[in-house]
Amino acid sequence: MQMRRLGDGLVVSAIGLGCMGMTECYGECDEGDAAATINRALDLGVTLIDTSDMYDRGHNEEIVGRAIRGRRDDVVLATKFGHVRDESGAMVGVCGKADYLRRCCEASLKRLGIDVIDLYYQHRVDRDTPIEETVGAMAELVAEGKVRHLGLSEAGAATIRKACAVHPIAALQSEYSLWTRDVEGEILDTCRELGVGLVPYAPLGRGFLAGRFSGPGDLAGDDWRPTLPRYAAENAERNAHLAATVKAKADAKGCSSAQLCLAWVLAQGEDVVPIPGTKHIEYLEQNVAAVDVALTAEDLAELDALFPKGVAAGDRYHPKGMLGLGI
Repeated sequence: MQMRRLGDGLVVSAIGLGCMGMTECYGECDEGDAAATINRALDLGVTLIDTSDMYDRGHNEEIVGRAIRGRRDDVVLATKFGHVRDESGAMVGVCGKADYLRRCCEASLKRLGIDVIDLYYQHRVDRDTPIEETVGAMAELVAEGKVRHLGLSEAGAATIRKACAVHPIAALQSEYSLWTRDVEGEILDTCRELGVGLVPYAPLGRGFLAGRFSGPGDLAGDDWRPTLPRYAAENAERNAHLAATVKAKADAKGCSSAQLCLAWVLAQGEDVVPIPGTKHIEYLEQNVAAVDVALTAEDLAELDALFPKGVAAGDRYHPKGMLGLGI
């Protein structure tokens, strides 16, 4: 496994594993299958394992914690705080207040069964709490030995700059893929100026660009994706040609669609570490093999031309969710 550096000292595998779909959003998953997938990832040299306290209201962290028991030294464990959910699971807001995040950290440590979180993200920026207050409180957790490195998710350039003035930020986690290139320009330029790595989530377009489904009719009834504008029937039909374009290019390169998508993300810089999510060992192994797919300058130029900013039909999230991006 190739290794990459996030920030000024966090060394991780070039590809990580996102665990959100192991408990919700993408249909059912057995805990045994989730643990087997996580352990296979570790066997393959994947070190960055990503979860959050909001995934299934903490249940995801519990599953991840049990899966890595006995293998803690093999893992760079990332989790997040900030999304607030009520007892029904509904999203009710975002909180970056110092006392709240401290409670979140303690709860995550307990659920994960660990003494220190390797990479702790603010999951979304709280408009009502100065980022200096939030990152200042996160920095106290570092000083106390409960957290090693700090991260932000879906933050804008100005927020990243203010945060870095308080404490070094190792990584920005944001959606980034062939059809979601929002971070390019000011946000990515700011990250690179300040030495902040980029951790793309949904690098396969939540499976759509990998050809794993073509529309809402292909997904289980409890799958979350059809509720998102980009995957709704009318937009999925309009976006089908994008998945077909990826497949044609992948066939020409002798790799899978997923591997082509990941190879493109990996080629965007040594400071970029995608975290494709999966609960299937077969897909995991395909994803990890993407590190060996070499794209030429001509390949990259062609893909850039075929997938410019704004190429996808439909927003990433519903309107309320879009308001939480790039703050």
